[in-house]
Amino acid sequence: MRVLVARCSVDYSGRLDAHLPAATRVLMVKADGSVLVHSDGGSYKPLNWMSPPCSLRVTEPTPEQAAEGAREVWTVSAAKSDDQLLVTLYDIAHDVSEELGIDPGLVKDGVEAHLQKLLAEQVSLLGEGHVLVRREFPTAIGPVDLMVKAPLVAVELADDGAAGSRAHRHVAVEIKRRATIDAVEQLTRYLELLNRDPLLAPVRGVLAAQSIAPQARTLATDRGIECLLLDYDAMRGLDDPDSRLF
Repeated sequence: MRVLVARCSVDYSGRLDAHLPAATRVLMVKADGSVLVHSDGGSYKPLNWMSPPCSLRVTEPTPEQAAEGAREVWTVSAAKSDDQLLVTLYDIAHDVSEELGIDPGLVKDGVEAHLQKLLAEQVSLLGEGHVLVRREFPTAIGPVDLMVKAPLVAVELADDGAAGSRAHRHVAVEIKRRATIDAVEQLTRYLELLNRDPLLAPVRGVLAAQSIAPQARTLATDRGIECLLLDYDAMRGLDDPDSRLF
């Protein structure tokens, strides 16, 4: 990764045009080719950026740009569109390059990991007769937190007219501390893949979280995904919901 602290101006052209006048900013060039422009504010979100695949070309400034103090010009071009990011660098305060190596990936924080473990042990919270298949059930785009079998009474009747034997169908459970629309989208992608497997289908989804954003609940309901609120303290045995006054 290369990180620069520099006075620069930025012009973006493509789906829309945007201009950032000259100011001191942080420029990041990552190993995947992405280029990000940050200010001293706005949390993690860059002011502007170009996502890979893209190419970076460094050129000398024009005489007019040089007269204004420009030292070099970056032209960052998207590979699959006409989008272009033009960065004109003036004063460079710091320029550091560091090989970060392969990132091991995100490790879930303690609470979320504990929620997964607790729900796996208390799978009956999903409903009577539910049985855990496994935690971290693999898919082509990453593991879904829990795969569970839920009891389902068969529609067909036995020869003597009695109710048919009980069958099971699979349930994919995604667990979050706070579930947002992104969590619904993530679970939707898992379900699309899992339902392609005839040995698993039909697979329904459950979004389990300590809190669920209203927009996420609305989207989940629209997609046939059930929502389950988890009480972390009760699951740990630190609270008895039945003894509460309110």
